[in-house]
Amino acid sequence: MGKRRTAREQALRFLYQGELNEGSLEEQLDSFLDQSPCTPEVQEYMFPLVRDILDQREAVDSCLQKCSENWSLSRMSIIDRNILRIAVFEIMFRKDVPVKVAIDEAVEIAKVYGTEDSPDFINGVLDRAKKEMEKDLAESAPS
Repeated sequence: MGKRRTAREQALRFLYQGELNEGSLEEQLDSFLDQSPCTPEVQEYMFPLVRDILDQREAVDSCLQKCSENWSLSRMSIIDRNILRIAVFEIMFRKDVPVKVAIDEAVEIAKVYGTEDSPDFINGVLDRAKKEMEKDLAESAPS
């Protein structure tokens, strides 16, 4: 398994834990690393990913809410919601991550950590997110 996949999985675990625990980001990261140590290479991708997702959470969640028909974020499982946050963040803000890779990684992670229905659900939401972002780009492009 690649370093970025491992970093995404660690980010998922951290985001899950963060929804259940209180404390500052730094306190939570310290606690997380005590329980789930990872290599410096994994940390190098995971830490900025987590911080940036939390910084951009409003934009990411807004996109998710728009693209998850008939599902409020609060109705989604914590795992699915955070897998989606990671992928949508990468699609929206990480130009070094191809959209197809962000979607494929999310679906593969959902197969491991989600329910039987998670991969299809996540694929559907991310496909709508991709189309929505492509539409927004086309509309904002100069004619």
